[in-house]
Amino acid sequence: MPLILTGFVGNSVLGLDVEAVAQRLRGRAGTTVEVKLLDGTGNERSGRIKQKEVQLSREVINLSPLSTAIISHRSGDGHEGKTGYVRLAAFSQTAAAEMGRAIKKMEDQGVQSYILDLRNNPGGLVTAGLDVAQIWLDGDETLVNTVDREGNVQAINMVQGQSLTHDPLVVLVNEESASASEILAGALHDNGRAILVGHKTFGKGRIQSVTELDDGSALFITVAKYLSPALHEIDHVGIQPDIQCTADALSLPRAPSLTGNNEAASLEMDSCIMVAEQALEIQQSKGSAS
Repeated sequence: MPLILTGFVGNSVLGLDVEAVAQRLRGRAGTTVEVKLLDGTGNERSGRIKQKEVQLSREVINLSPLSTAIISHRSGDGHEGKTGYVRLAAFSQTAAAEMGRAIKKMEDQGVQSYILDLRNNPGGLVTAGLDVAQIWLDGDETLVNTVDREGNVQAINMVQGQSLTHDPLVVLVNEESASASEILAGALHDNGRAILVGHKTFGKGRIQSVTELDDGSALFITVAKYLSPALHEIDHVGIQPDIQCTADALSLPRAPSLTGNNEAASLEMDSCIMVAEQALEIQQSKGSAS
């Protein structure tokens, strides 16, 4: 069986979600964290599963959260076109910069529409999500709102934003799209920039303060919540897509480019991508992204 993280030395992970556990694991490079792991090849009845404590060293890990492909297609009127497919697996510090470079490259290659795939994206840095939104939006649009425990609402707006492309856009979401994914999807949808296709999102829109205690545990306190630009609730509600589709996201390798024929062909086997392409064709026939 694989190693299973059951807790930190002096503290369990029970009641913590994935993002909270990840936050406990993160820290400055060169520091350490002690964790508890289940290790074994059998089951509890055989007595071969053991729990052990391990000290992990934190290091800088550079992983690209972005995968891209260009899908060639022929529209109903016989014209050939290119759709840029961008899959974002997480919102890291480099996500916006990598996406910006990818969009510029695909624009140079004659892409005329885009599919942004946020399925199974659990979130990450909210600031990265806001930076990604500004790749697609213009002006001083509201990206997200926050509401505190007293009900005070504050808008977070762009400052003289300028999108890299005005081509039609569809965003794919599902029940595992959470946190920063939902903020981005809401920003693009409520500002009329994108159509959402897929399944209702996870519904995580809490802003929490984290205080590490002397015994090594952590205290999480919800201090505010995120609302979409149109003031729709996200937390425990999720975001409803415009068009329903429940196919699973494909397991694509994390690579800077997936432009080969085999990769593009495998994307077209994804029923939600087929639905997205149909939605894009309708947008293009209207002459604008709705």
